Amino acid sequence: MAGSSEIITTCTEWHPIRLLLGYPGYAFALIVLNQPITDEALFKDLWRIAETRVAADGGANQIFDLNRRSPSSTEHPSSPAGTYVNLDTIIGDLDSLSNESKTFFTTEANCVVVHDPDQYSTDFGKAVRFVRKAFPGRDTVCMGGLGGRVDQGLSQLHHMYLFQTSPTYADGRMFLLSGESVSFILKAGKHLIHVREPEIISDNLARMSGDPFAKHVGIIPVKEPSVITTKGLEWDVENWPTEFGGQMSTSNHVLPETTVVQIESTKDVLFTIALRPVTENS
Repeated sequence: MAGSSEIITTCTEWHPIRLLLGYPGYAFALIVLNQPITDEALFKDLWRIAETRVAADGGANQIFDLNRRSPSSTEHPSSPAGTYVNLDTIIGDLDSLSNESKTFFTTEANCVVVHDPDQYSTDFGKAVRFVRKAFPGRDTVCMGGLGGRVDQGLSQLHHMYLFQTSPTYADGRMFLLSGESVSFILKAGKHLIHVREPEIISDNLARMSGDPFAKHVGIIPVKEPSVITTKGLEWDVENWPTEFGGQMSTSNHVLPETTVVQIESTKDVLFTIALRPVTENS
C-alpha cells in the first residue's frame, strides 16, 4: 500500500481541553477574526482566560457588537461586568475596522491599533505574526475562522497550515475554533489527543468543561496524500491512504469509552472535532 512503509518517528501529545480551560502551563493568545461570534458562552470563556487578546482588523467590530448587545449596556456599550472591553491590540490594513469600534477600544481599554498596509498578507496572518513576535512560542487560539464565505474559510485553514511548519511546533500550536468545532494541524508522526478529561475542574466557566467534545471527528490531508492509522474511533483504519479525490476520513465518531484518540500519519493532516451543543454542556 502506497506510503505504508514510511516510519513514524515522533509522538506528540495534545491536551486541547486543558488549553481551553486555562489550565496552569497552557497559556494562549486569543486572535478574533472578522466573523460573527455565534457562541458567546465559548467566547466569554476564551476571553476571560487568554493571556493577550488581539483582533484581526474587523474582528474588533465583532467584539464591539457583543458589548453593544449586552443587556446591561443601555446607555454605553461597555457594561460594569467588563465582558469584552480589555482588547489589547487591533492589527490589519484596517479597511474593515469601523470608526465606532476603534474609538471605543482605544478609549475604554487603551487598545493599541497597528496599521499594516501589506496587501500580500491577510489580516489573520498579520495577527499571527504579531503574536509570535510579542509572545514567542505561545500557543494561539483563533476564534471565528470557519463561518461565512467558503473561500475565506479555506484561507484560514491554508494560513493555519503555513504557520505550523515546525515538526515540533516550536513556534507554538494553533487552534481554530468556531461555535461548533476545534481544528488543528497534526504534523507527520504519531499523536495522542486527549478528548476527555472529566477530572479537571472547570469552575466559573460558562461553556467549557472536562468533557466538551461531541462525537464527530475528521482527519483531512492538507497538502499531499497521506497514510493514516487510528485508534479510539468507531471506524478505525490502519495504513489507510487518504487524499483529495480519493478517500477521506470525515464524520467519524469518537467511541463513548475513548479518552485518548491515537492518530499516526505519514504526512501533515488537519484534525477537527465537534464541540457539544450548548444545551448539552449547560
